[in-house]
Amino acid sequence: MIDENPKKIKEAYQVCVQQEENQLRLDKFCALHLTQFSRSYIKELIKNHFVQVNGENKKAAFLLSEGDKVEITVPEAEDSHIKAEEIPLDIVYEDEDLLVVDKPSGMVVHPAPGTPSGTLVNALLAHTDHLSDINGVKRPGIVHRIDKDTSGLLVVAKTNHAHRFLAEQLAEHSMIRQYHGLVCGNISESSGTVDMPLGRHPKERIKMAVVENGKRAVTHFNVIQRFGAYTELIFHLETGRTHQIRVHMQAIGHPLAGDPLYSRHQHLPFKTDGQMLHAEKLGFIHPTTHKKMVFTSPLPELFRDALSYCDQHRTI
Repeated sequence: MIDENPKKIKEAYQVCVQQEENQLRLDKFCALHLTQFSRSYIKELIKNHFVQVNGENKKAAFLLSEGDKVEITVPEAEDSHIKAEEIPLDIVYEDEDLLVVDKPSGMVVHPAPGTPSGTLVNALLAHTDHLSDINGVKRPGIVHRIDKDTSGLLVVAKTNHAHRFLAEQLAEHSMIRQYHGLVCGNISESSGTVDMPLGRHPKERIKMAVVENGKRAVTHFNVIQRFGAYTELIFHLETGRTHQIRVHMQAIGHPLAGDPLYSRHQHLPFKTDGQMLHAEKLGFIHPTTHKKMVFTSPLPELFRDALSYCDQHRTI
């Protein structure tokens, strides 16, 4: 969270809205003029009143008019109170700009209420002194996340330039993010696309749900093999909403096996440590070399054991 009354201002900008920017949303206008910051950080600035239009606070969706004067102040970064912890990391790749980590199931990506330690960020702070600060002190280096009980690959930015470059690929949907999953039930189609908007669950705030006025979310899937009671799938994310694959699969009647939140009453014949979902492939353009990089991660042992069980007890 950004301090609404910072003692020090790092940078200040004054920009006048031009004719071609008439009726542009405030957050999109700021993103065009502050390319050194992530879109999420810009929204935090607006939310915490560091952006004013003609001397007044406005919301991110406010539509600007030609001639409006937009004032933006950027506070100095807060001091981090997150402790560095010597937690083993499976680092697949690292250079001066970024690192790719293979996260185990059960590890939270960044500290949050109720999980102040033992996170990927705690481990990263012990590993390196160089992490981007665009997303604030609670999420240093974190470009994107995967759920606590989802295992697999994610990229971490060590510089702000790398962070911006990678975040732009996420926004443009050009980053490769492939997941391997096991869902309940038999999916008859060989492939498909789930295009359903997602938002916060209206009653259970820890959950997401398909909601009419939610953000667009698109998940593509391909069937690998069917076992009868379960189906093995490959997922490709077009968008990256919170719990996207988990909610989409529940919505079409095929929740992920072992999902503790979206399929609580499952009685599985094999052991899991959370939902059977693994981020197995990650690809992006390197921010400095501009070369395409693709990384893969093998399925965890419990996942392989579950597939083996399903194969031995298949009904089709």
